[in-house]
Amino acid sequence: MTAGEVLKSVAFYALVVVIVLFSVFPFYYAIVTSFATGTALFEINYWPKQFSWANYESVLGGRTFPRNIFNSVFIATTTVVFALFLAVTASYALARVRFRGRGLLLMTILAVSMFPQIAVLAGLFELIRFLGLFNTPYALILSYTIFTLPFTVWVLTTFMRDLPVEIEEAAIVDGATPWIIITRVFLPLLWPALVTTGLLAFIGAWNEFLFALTFTSSETTRTTPVAIALLSGASQQEIPWGPIMAASVIVTVPLIILVLVFQRKIVAGLTAGGVKG
Repeated sequence: MTAGEVLKSVAFYALVVVIVLFSVFPFYYAIVTSFATGTALFEINYWPKQFSWANYESVLGGRTFPRNIFNSVFIATTTVVFALFLAVTASYALARVRFRGRGLLLMTILAVSMFPQIAVLAGLFELIRFLGLFNTPYALILSYTIFTLPFTVWVLTTFMRDLPVEIEEAAIVDGATPWIIITRVFLPLLWPALVTTGLLAFIGAWNEFLFALTFTSSETTRTTPVAIALLSGASQQEIPWGPIMAASVIVTVPLIILVLVFQRKIVAGLTAGGVKG
């Protein structure tokens, strides 16, 4: 290697190290802070001087936080199931069935995701009250599914368009119905895209705050983002930073595990269709 190539390689890896540190350090410092208690919370320590589980015991031993975690898991999982079911069937129609206005319909679906949450909050609140879903998990499932569908439909439609037409034609010749084509032929090929969109939908539902704060009013129906926000005291001196950091670590670790488990599928789903050959 020439001196110029070595310099470029060193600069590239140095940039990678800086990006990794910039991305990982906040979470690492949250972990360090979650083990601190008392005055140690206000000291700058880049390595934990003590490993106290008091903050974790305080959070998990609380009255409702374990229930809030269960609510988040149930709501996020159910949202992903509904969103993927509707998106797969819709993407099949948009990608494989020819009808007038198909492109306009797809652009309309995508345009729905451009509206900020606050713009539709009042109307969605009235709809949820009319349906009798206020202060129930189903209010959040409905609202999250509405905002998750445009992205999932768009990604799955793009992915399904790239699947060979010959596979579908062969299934039709064998007498397969559209439902069998979707479930038996396309679903095994759609796994990378399903994992990618499903995981992103899960993360979005897991971390969502505005709808969860607006559509729930009791401690037993809240999700973890709202529960963590309500851990704060009346003044800065009363804010329980230790328990807040511990709760933040608890709700972040499952997402990291999911990403690590499905990272290959995620990369395949994000890069699918990017190369034509």
